[in-house]
Amino acid sequence: MLDLRDIVVTHKRPGGEPVRAVRGVSLTVERGQVVGLVGESGCGKSSLARVASGLEAPTSGEALFEGRPLNALKTRQRPLEDRRLQMVFQNPYASLSPRRTVESQLLDGVPGRVERSDRSAEVERLLTLVGLPVGAANRYPSQFSGGQRQRLAIARALAADPSLVVADEPVTALDAFSSAQIVRLLQTLVAELDMAMLFISHDLSLVRAIADETCVMYAGEIVERGPSEQLWNDPQHDYTKALIAAIPEIGPVKRLPGLDEN
Repeated sequence: MLDLRDIVVTHKRPGGEPVRAVRGVSLTVERGQVVGLVGESGCGKSSLARVASGLEAPTSGEALFEGRPLNALKTRQRPLEDRRLQMVFQNPYASLSPRRTVESQLLDGVPGRVERSDRSAEVERLLTLVGLPVGAANRYPSQFSGGQRQRLAIARALAADPSLVVADEPVTALDAFSSAQIVRLLQTLVAELDMAMLFISHDLSLVRAIADETCVMYAGEIVERGPSEQLWNDPQHDYTKALIAAIPEIGPVKRLPGLDEN
């Protein structure tokens, strides 16, 4: 589905030296597979995500989607052959227009094969798919919580009937409860719709929960990759070990001295 070959991304800085955000990364995502990409902020994950989704051309290297070169988006109109590749952005408060109804934004992604008379039914199907009431169609994004807005963003991505979704830190802006809901929703959708997904996060425990395979990124390079459970239980790279060690553990609750039983 997705084949990134020796991707390099260099950002130019006014009056400064260019910054190489991604340093020769190769990565594949097979049909029906979820690949997790994990690393700290600033390691190059989002730069790689923009290349993987066709929003940005790499400085060097090659990005292939379904076996053909991925065209970097130069206008607001995505090439038809690339519409089955969609992206879910990390900030649900910025990725949806506040001035347009939910229905109008979902219809942006509905392919031409859906007859105009059937489009309202398609919007209802998409809302139901992400666990929102059909009455949400006529409302505006500001009338929804952060978790609900991310569901709307996922519905908009699904409108194009994608074969691959790039989810770039899709739960970063959400609370823990909403994050868990969105991850469970994505797991369900991948299974039900036979999609592939590149799931990007700084949280290794989230990646472990959803991804078949995990790639660990550090300083613009992938330093370790493997089946998620194997990588979690037997990490080989020091950075992977540090990520696991940094995850807080919940121990037994200790009663503070001086408090009564009530």
